[in-house]
Amino acid sequence: MSVPIYVPVDSAALALGADEVASAIAGEAQKRGIAIRLVRNGSRGMFWLEPLVEVETQQGRIAYGPVGPGDVKGLFDAGFESGGSHDLSLGPTEEIPYLKKQERLTFARVGIIDPLSLEDYLACAGYQGLRRAVSLSPAGIVQEITESGLRGRGGAAFPTGIKWNTVLQAEADRKYVVCNADEGDSGTFADRMLMEGDPYSLIEGMTIAALAVGATQGYIYVRSEYPHAVATLNRAISIAKDAGYLGSDILGSGKSFELEVRKAAGAYVCGEETAMLESIEGKRGIVRAKPPLPALYGLFGKPTAINNVISLATVPVIMARGAEFYRHYGMGRSRGTLPFQLAGNIKRGGLVEKAFGVTLREMLYDFGGGTASGLPVRAVQVGGPLGSYLPDSQWDVAMDYEEYSAIFAVLGHGGIVVHDETADLARLARYAMDFCAIESCGKCTPCRIGSVRGVEVMDRIIAGERNQIGLLRELCDTMLYGSMCAMGGMTPYPVLSALNHFPEDFGVAGERHA
Repeated sequence: MSVPIYVPVDSAALALGADEVASAIAGEAQKRGIAIRLVRNGSRGMFWLEPLVEVETQQGRIAYGPVGPGDVKGLFDAGFESGGSHDLSLGPTEEIPYLKKQERLTFARVGIIDPLSLEDYLACAGYQGLRRAVSLSPAGIVQEITESGLRGRGGAAFPTGIKWNTVLQAEADRKYVVCNADEGDSGTFADRMLMEGDPYSLIEGMTIAALAVGATQGYIYVRSEYPHAVATLNRAISIAKDAGYLGSDILGSGKSFELEVRKAAGAYVCGEETAMLESIEGKRGIVRAKPPLPALYGLFGKPTAINNVISLATVPVIMARGAEFYRHYGMGRSRGTLPFQLAGNIKRGGLVEKAFGVTLREMLYDFGGGTASGLPVRAVQVGGPLGSYLPDSQWDVAMDYEEYSAIFAVLGHGGIVVHDETADLARLARYAMDFCAIESCGKCTPCRIGSVRGVEVMDRIIAGERNQIGLLRELCDTMLYGSMCAMGGMTPYPVLSALNHFPEDFGVAGERHA
């Protein structure tokens, strides 16, 4: 009987030599006459341990890592194919504290199954949600999602049930479901990990969404820098269609849904939903004025349900286990879990799925282990390149949409980028303005012109002209309230938070704001 050995096929693991490790394991096993079954799974999200190799034993999976090709011979000498002890042994995978302290709902299968094995997916409760959805009316599906409290995980946190109900109630001869997988925020990789590690969960979620709103066509808009995700999704869509989970007769229901992957245009602003729609239609990615809302006048002028990868991939577990089960997690109006992503100057970078209410301090130290440099953490940017820089005094605030809004911060897509005491917040704030100038679609004046003027003002401040700080605040105010979309509207978040919490970097110590 062959021994299952798992080596990740996730992009992060591949970048660290997972393919070479897999090849070495296969070669060494053959040389020794040991029967193995090499499974290429997704990543568990503990990137400092990649490539992480797991061996299935009678006691469960035993983990070893980080494993290099040169370690393979020694692992076999130690009998790792039967869970033998070795310096790289980490014990039972599920007992590793980083994993054990999480609440994995959306990522329950990632790192466990072969991403393209429909058999594996079904064995781990896959398509149970769709089977239930097929038995319900569209309104019944929408009601279940509404009661779960699921909100958009792309950053806006808009209630998913309300959005779906708007599309459901709209009258049209054709409707669409679009997944925004243009994951462009710095320090974020949850979408990529999900698409590469459990693509069927996204496909199932989109199919349920289609049944809920009456759509017959869907698109997954994936950033062009994710070639492995694109390839995995295309293959998974083909397999799902052949098995009757997509196409003209979903599970014998008589309802149809076709799904297609579209490669993104490489512009950050195309992560904004209306610019994304323009791009899918083959146009330049420029933000549309709202109203009309995409839910009523979206892709090709038709009602369109637009959701993020994590939002849609969470739908199957809600439909399979019920709204009340999902609502059990979280706090306040922030129900369920969020896959947080630890990056930057952090000792243990990776993905942590936790219920809302966890604190940033817990993330930084209980999971991240402090900085990689060993120096004290000084500032943490949460929510992408346009998120606020948070000082130590705000690290105990519950990570909840409303709690963060109250301190002029955002959770966004769950990205957490750590900076140690050597960071210059004035220069980081300048980068935010420069980033906006580069990535702006150019449609509205506050964003297009404001960001360019912002870089100029920041340069004068850094050069010692402290009298320009008032002008910077006025400029941020204009961008915050006058921009058409979040590109210009959120650029003031990193700038003002840096200025308010780290005034000494701007040469104005003693003027710290609340």
